[in-house]
Amino acid sequence: MSRGTTNDRPPAPHAADSHDMIRVHGARENNLKDVSVEIPKRRLTVFTGVSGSGKSSLVFDTVAAESQRLINETYSAFVQGFMPAAARPDVDVLDGLTTVIAVDQQRMGGDPRSTVGTATDANAMLRILFSRLGDPHIGSPKAYSFNVASVSGAGAVTLQRGGQTVKERRAFSVTGGMCPRCEGRGTVNDLDPAQLFDDSKSLNDGALTVPGYKPGGWNHRLYSESGFFDPDAPIRSFTQRQRQDFLHHEPVRMKIAGINMTYEGLIPRIRKSMLAKDKEAMQPHVREFVERAVTFTTCPECDGTRLGAGARSSKIDGVSIADACAMQISDLAAWVGGLDEPSVAPLLASLRHTLDSFVEIGLGYLSLDRAAGTLSGGEAQRVKMIRHLGSALTDVTYVFDEPTTGLHPHDIERMNGLLLRLRDKGNTVLVVEHKPEVIAIADHVVDLGPGAGAAGGTVCFEGGVEGLRGSGTVTGRHFDDRARLKESTREPTGVLEIRGASAHNLRGVDVDVPLGVLTVVTGVAGSGKSSLVHGSVPASAGVVSVDQAPIRGSRRSNPATYTGLLEPIRKAFAKANGVKPALFSANSEGACPTCNGAGVVYTDLAMMAGVATTCEDCEGKRFDASVLEYRLGGRDISEVLEMPVAQAEAFFGSGEARTPAAHRILERLADVGLGYLTLGQPLTTLSGGERQRLKLATHMGEKGGIYVLDEPTAGLHLADVEHLLGLLDRLVDSGKSVIVIEHHQAVMAHADRIIDLGPGAGHDGGRIVFEGTPAELVAARSTLTGEHLAAYVGA
Repeated sequence: MSRGTTNDRPPAPHAADSHDMIRVHGARENNLKDVSVEIPKRRLTVFTGVSGSGKSSLVFDTVAAESQRLINETYSAFVQGFMPAAARPDVDVLDGLTTVIAVDQQRMGGDPRSTVGTATDANAMLRILFSRLGDPHIGSPKAYSFNVASVSGAGAVTLQRGGQTVKERRAFSVTGGMCPRCEGRGTVNDLDPAQLFDDSKSLNDGALTVPGYKPGGWNHRLYSESGFFDPDAPIRSFTQRQRQDFLHHEPVRMKIAGINMTYEGLIPRIRKSMLAKDKEAMQPHVREFVERAVTFTTCPECDGTRLGAGARSSKIDGVSIADACAMQISDLAAWVGGLDEPSVAPLLASLRHTLDSFVEIGLGYLSLDRAAGTLSGGEAQRVKMIRHLGSALTDVTYVFDEPTTGLHPHDIERMNGLLLRLRDKGNTVLVVEHKPEVIAIADHVVDLGPGAGAAGGTVCFEGGVEGLRGSGTVTGRHFDDRARLKESTREPTGVLEIRGASAHNLRGVDVDVPLGVLTVVTGVAGSGKSSLVHGSVPASAGVVSVDQAPIRGSRRSNPATYTGLLEPIRKAFAKANGVKPALFSANSEGACPTCNGAGVVYTDLAMMAGVATTCEDCEGKRFDASVLEYRLGGRDISEVLEMPVAQAEAFFGSGEARTPAAHRILERLADVGLGYLTLGQPLTTLSGGERQRLKLATHMGEKGGIYVLDEPTAGLHLADVEHLLGLLDRLVDSGKSVIVIEHHQAVMAHADRIIDLGPGAGHDGGRIVFEGTPAELVAARSTLTGEHLAAYVGA
């Protein structure tokens, strides 16, 4: 009897099954205030909260960072020496971690040779396929790669054989697929000599018009004192030999004013010094020169395919690898699906799976030859997701940063399905997200706040979606917010005519964009919205464009330097104290000599995490002690940089410190909802939404009649969207025309006019499917956008 009773008892749980939580205790990264949470494993957890509340600090900078650090520590010291060293996150306890795969929104590299195909290994599989089945056969997979140049050589090599030194002649050759003219870039650039110099002047008279080549400077003296030509003779009088030496001479060492320098022709020198850099990283005046002097044209030899003649000649069923990479991926998937070759069956199966994943994730409209640097943040994140969709790994923690960015409401349903599939395979899925459609499918919600920056960093709610609705937090209160259609819309004051737009997938689009109103351009991802607006709106029309390119900046950059605010502040300090403005820059004469204005001293420990200690001399203030004696309105420069925007706006708005130029910039920062940011906060600590709004505030200061905004709601909380709509209204009411590319239904409902593209993506899009007011779009319900907007407003 007793034995039967024992058998009827439920078995005791295995000790290994008790680790069903990721426990975080005492997290203090960035603005987190001793945060403690328990995240259930093998569930979908969504982290919510206003932009800047600490979501990414908890998920990416604490959980994901510690998992990555612990994995790196399993490698040998030799291997760790080649890996980025990371310090342990500032947290008391992290328990129950699993391997983390982080899929963030970092843009893919802007290298011109990086494409969608190379980033996802689809190109690697295609190259193997063509090297096995291509007719004529031209060589190994390298022969189909635009990153491998064809090289050959021969010569004598010295060997030790049988105790004797033997010389043998050896020859080698590598057949690559790179186009020799454009070196695998697909485009060639030409410098216009007329933009480099005025040939009616001599060098000494200032003939060179290139930035940094003024008379007296070293760049100028290199040419004027080279001895190859007379610096007092007009350039148009140069002989053919002198002109060749001036523009195209090979590098040669020579002495200029007693200093050894390398002389080379003006054109190769500019190519190396300016054209090798990323255009976005250039100073504005240099970028303006490059845009004026350089023409980028499709390579005439390979017609933009990047591949040499041999690679283009080898075909499978009449299709070359260049043709395959240029196809829309949905079409390429169908073509690969039609190939039946048992000898390469495993390769075909793997390639089909990768291409089908593109279509499934909503990127079937891309082509494999699309440059990776041209993808939006949302597209880049989804491309990174592709390699994980068919993974056999389970019990992994996937971390996503706003995976719905850049997605139409129609596509969000598909993304939700993918997140649930990853969870159902036995994985832990952590998502940082603002969209209520994604929050609604969560098993567990962690809401951070209550505010942003210093006002955030605490857990306001933990639990289910229904509990969030009734929680009274900022997210809970706004969770069921639905914008209503406007009762009346503004009437356009004019139109901007676009005729025959055919960039990318646009099909000769003719449209009149209304001016003087808020116009929203909608459509599914890949329907042609950005191509229409960015590719067709003429820059001469006084356009201020705020695109999705990330803002650049090091740990020395902050809101004051990025927006230009520091300039009037430095001048105000200098005027009040009768000294030079350069003293009030931590990157110039005023820097603390011990830490060079960084505020911290970095100690490199090779493969161990580097140590950053607060500078003992300046106590982290970044300035020399003598500089801090100068004051403006009773504050020194370090105290001003520690002010939040809202406080600084009042400080520079009146009294002794009144500075109108600084006050105008601070007003714009407050307008976009960044009143809580401190002026000296490093840009590297800002969230994606904060960076987006900082960029918007900076561009609002530019003079222009038309503002073009590309998804300004990216990274914004539901509560922040209301502020954004108010800002857009103020811009329109001040006489500006605002054109917004957007997927958020609240912005659509608030529009005066909607231009909807579609009906689908890629070659299924590129047409105008609706023009009119939001009310007319909802009434017609003739497009996908119309159906989703109608459901959103409850019509």
